[in-house]
Amino acid sequence: MNLHTPLRTLAASALAAASLSACSVFGTAPGPSARAIVSATSVAAAAGMNPAGTVRFVQQGDGVRVSGRISGLRAGQVHGFHVHEAADCSGDGMATKGHFNPGGVAHGQQGSHVHHAGDLVSLRANADGVAEFDFTAKGLSVASGPNSVVGRGLIIHRDPDDYKTQPTGNAGPRPGCAVIRAD
Repeated sequence: MNLHTPLRTLAASALAAASLSACSVFGTAPGPSARAIVSATSVAAAAGMNPAGTVRFVQQGDGVRVSGRISGLRAGQVHGFHVHEAADCSGDGMATKGHFNPGGVAHGQQGSHVHHAGDLVSLRANADGVAEFDFTAKGLSVASGPNSVVGRGLIIHRDPDDYKTQPTGNAGPRPGCAVIRAD
């Protein structure tokens, strides 16, 4: 009889129980995921930026967890951050078209009652020009469907979003862009 087999079985059972327990503590298990690799557009240098980094999107219940790290931003500044309609980062980022807005509603702040599905929380760069973020966005999905971010553009703007000006938030040029792809 091998004494290690019962220990392995016990360890596997404990790991499975811990995983199930974590799901009950933190809500539902993560669903589909996607990722976007941000790079600079042709207007980045003129904006005094060189955005680079990765953004991850993970379906969690009725929201999408958006997390990542972007460097090359303007130090100490706030930057508009939006999911856009098209997955085309050519040139100055304008090929991504407007904000992703499957509901046809007014532009607004994420977390308010009315906002484009693509209106995300603005990025705040630290003194080194790096923004690290982790938030849940409502109105988006990673799974297929009308609110899916997969196959969309992701834009980092030069300026902060004022959350008032329609339909863009007056966030200025698009120095950072990515295409959102399913994992």
